[in-house]
Amino acid sequence: MTLDKSQSESARLRATLIGFGAVAMWSTLGLFTVMTGLGGAAVPAFQLNALCFGLAGSLALIVLASQGRLREVIATTPLALTIAVAGRFGYHALYFTALRLAPAVEANLLNYLWPLLIVLFSGLLPGERLRWFHGAGAALGFGGAALLIFGQGAAFDPGFALGYAAALAAALAWSSYSVTSRLFGSVPTGALAGACLLTSALSLVCHLLYETTVWPTGITGWVGIVALGLFPVGFAFFVWDIGMKRGDIQVLGAAAYATPILSTLLLIGFGYGALTWPVALACLLVTAGAMLAAKDLIFKPSGG
Repeated sequence: MTLDKSQSESARLRATLIGFGAVAMWSTLGLFTVMTGLGGAAVPAFQLNALCFGLAGSLALIVLASQGRLREVIATTPLALTIAVAGRFGYHALYFTALRLAPAVEANLLNYLWPLLIVLFSGLLPGERLRWFHGAGAALGFGGAALLIFGQGAAFDPGFALGYAAALAAALAWSSYSVTSRLFGSVPTGALAGACLLTSALSLVCHLLYETTVWPTGITGWVGIVALGLFPVGFAFFVWDIGMKRGDIQVLGAAAYATPILSTLLLIGFGYGALTWPVALACLLVTAGAMLAAKDLIFKPSGG
């Protein structure tokens, strides 16, 4: 009995650590996206989405085929596939809409409610228990993200209400998908290859309907697209799936607030920003919040 519990805790820890990989990869999203627009006009959002998810899905198929696991692509259910596609395409469509209808600073702040919502929604899952330190840790993380974004001059204007609503809907879409994926633990992560390809196809349709095609003009832009498809819009979604299905969902939700912080630090490191006191304080708040949420993971509770 004790051995089984120990093995279960070890598996949960391993899945949580794998999930952290998504947070690290998502932090490169800003840098790689900036690269796609260097040397000319930026690649339109839905076109970029179609390219990146198409690359991610195609590479996943190649990996699965090389490992003899290709059947995992269809080892899903219509409901699980619909939710996976809706989570990816729905989130990005709403987020891009928010950026078109509202200032990026305010839209990003509202969008970054999704990690806090993941922590709160996780309390509705069977077998999960939401403790005070989970909520407090996520709240500290949101405080750090808010400080970072308000440091860029956020000022809410009622005239952008539709854009704000789209940003909130994006946060709700991604947090709902992430938490709901826990209910489909029997669906292999390899099935996401199909979801990525369908997301790419839907993004291509939106691109053809609403955007003008723009291709990168230099090698840096193409490197950015490939890097996006490999990491923040590729492998990250697969390791996030493992973390959400088998890891500590509250800890991962709180830790996700490291994404905007790490993203900002990367941009600063590559010369696209400056280190200011809001950035430094935001780092401290997010770190403290993640450690508080992970209290039981870091320090084993006594008894039981």
